Amino acid sequence: MRKKSMGLAALALVMVALAVRHPSADIRVLTHDAADQAPSRVQAAVDLGVMGVSLLVTWSKRLN
Repeated sequence: MRKKSMGLAALALVMVALAVRHPSADIRVLTHDAADQAPSRVQAAVDLGVMGVSLLVTWSKRLN
């Protein structure tokens, strides 16, 4: 009986480990005007396997 419960616990641990996403940072710098329909933007993402970083920067062009 003990082997069966240990096997179930190990299976549950493996399932939890597979279900959890790796940590990732999401950094957003939104400096565009809310009324701007098409703001300029730069977007980049790096995923190192253990950790991921996503960066989004937006801005509005100055109209003269």
